[in-house]
Amino acid sequence: MNFESARVNMVDNQIRTTDVTSHSVQEAFLAVPRERFVPEKFKALAYVDSDVEICPPDDGRPARFLMQASPLAKLLQLAAISKDDVVMEIGCGTGYVSALLSHLAGSVVAVEADEALAAEARTRLADYANVSLVVAPLDQGASSGAPYDVIFVSGSVEEIPASLLSQLRDGGRLVTVQGYGGSARAKVFVSERGAVSENVFFNASIKPLPGFAKAREFVF
Repeated sequence: MNFESARVNMVDNQIRTTDVTSHSVQEAFLAVPRERFVPEKFKALAYVDSDVEICPPDDGRPARFLMQASPLAKLLQLAAISKDDVVMEIGCGTGYVSALLSHLAGSVVAVEADEALAAEARTRLADYANVSLVVAPLDQGASSGAPYDVIFVSGSVEEIPASLLSQLRDGGRLVTVQGYGGSARAKVFVSERGAVSENVFFNASIKPLPGFAKAREFVF
């Protein structure tokens, strides 16, 4: 399989056709070999127009996925990342989004809770000097590197904990998809003078990240 040709086709047919006009985002997708970040048995599927499983479910742990290119590109465009930005990614998996962010940002802190996935990401990201990896619960982030200009959440969530929002710089933004299935919305949370505002942009049905479900209230 010609992965380079498949990468160009992905950008032309999956990304540019869904209103992703940012040249820096397009160039990042062209530069990063997506096939490097999927399991060997799924390499031939690296550029299909869908999510790709990177970790199967096991012992109550949900499966994890490499996000479909189109919604991922739209979210990265929404983040409006510049070369001066310090970015934290939540849920880096095997490191594909971290690699994309490395082309867009000044530096990237990639957070992953699953130690096996983190080990794979560390190997795959060895050539990306501006990416550092932290193994920690996803809802806690990496406060040692805060404050961040951008926090990018690589999966859908039910709620955003204050522990993440508190790690934003004044004027910083958190990009996520909130909700599950067809009701999910791409959102940007902006921290300004101690308050957080919320802006809704588009529908985006993507795979959820573990650890972000709302606490269930006890009802008498």
